[in-house]
Amino acid sequence: MKRKVLVGVTGGIAAYKSAYLVSALVKMGCDVHVVMTDHAKEFVTPLTFETLSKNPVVTNMFRRDREWEVEHVSLAKSCEAVVIAPATANIIGKFAQGICDDMLTTTYLASRAPKIICPAMNTAMYEDPVFQRNLGDLKQGGAIVVSPVTGRLACGDVGVGKMADPEDIAAEVARVLSLHLDYAGKRVLVTAGATVEEIDGVRYLSNHSSGKMGAAIAERFADRGAEVTLVCGKMTAKLPDNLFLKKEVSSTEEMYDAVISGLSGMDYVVMAAAPADYTPVKKFDNKVKSDTLVLELKKTQDIAAAVGRKKDPSTKLVIFSAETERLLENAKGKLEKKQADLVVANDVTMEGAGFGSDTNIVTFIDRTGKITPLEKMPKIQVADALLDVLKTL
Repeated sequence: MKRKVLVGVTGGIAAYKSAYLVSALVKMGCDVHVVMTDHAKEFVTPLTFETLSKNPVVTNMFRRDREWEVEHVSLAKSCEAVVIAPATANIIGKFAQGICDDMLTTTYLASRAPKIICPAMNTAMYEDPVFQRNLGDLKQGGAIVVSPVTGRLACGDVGVGKMADPEDIAAEVARVLSLHLDYAGKRVLVTAGATVEEIDGVRYLSNHSSGKMGAAIAERFADRGAEVTLVCGKMTAKLPDNLFLKKEVSSTEEMYDAVISGLSGMDYVVMAAAPADYTPVKKFDNKVKSDTLVLELKKTQDIAAAVGRKKDPSTKLVIFSAETERLLENAKGKLEKKQADLVVANDVTMEGAGFGSDTNIVTFIDRTGKITPLEKMPKIQVADALLDVLKTL
């Protein structure tokens, strides 16, 4: 099935390059829909894009010559990527401030698809602090920025501001949509969520893990062609719908059994779950109603360490290290102790990181000692970055 891409074209001289971008996306097999601002029509006609995309170009929020639907919502829901090329300082400012006064701005704000911004403008405008703040706000919100390049601009100046080449933008769309199935034929086991250790008939021990990070990793592996088995505990995150197999478990012991039994033949094992470290020695069948309750706890089985001991030499093991202090020191210790190939370390006390958040701030450490820190970004982007790093191991 063709992947639906929305291309937003704004009023800059680089709009002519967007015709080459639309052509490249169509050749890649995408179903391309173009939304133009009124200013964009001063540079390139809608007919150009309609001819290249084989789809009507949308310019007006209130057209009534087709089957009625709230069109900006319809486009926003159906597209799998939104590309703004060229993106002027004006449109970036509107996006950053949530201004919706035309078809493109309303569609952009209504869409939850990955957003790719391709700035193009005069050097002084690009370097202006207000513009950079607006662009930074979009990046902070998860937008991907394909930076402009240096060259001779339409105004005659030489400097940064030229829109990136259409081929480079198309390559970024391909990466975001995983049109290159670089994990095709690979088998992957991912764990996600928290485990539950029962105390009595109504109470249990657990943690705040939502499973969002593990779900994102499983989704991106599957998007990029892998056969994914997800072993999941208690989760609030939405499960991907492109999994090969899903195993739901409750306790750490159940997760251990599911992981070890499914370990054979895996190319990658990613331990993104947060299993409980302790379990009650005694579990009560009924609700305890005494004034005091004293629990004796024992350590649960270390699933990641067991995988490190039992896995095939060719299987790559990724573990997570959620810390509140001495991040790199503790993460490196876990990497060695559990015989892992890569550790994903994060300080859960940092704003925008840790349990329940839609974003994360992580550092990758591999067995050679290479350290790769990432800035705060949505967990789905962290997942993509992880998969990119794994290919280099």
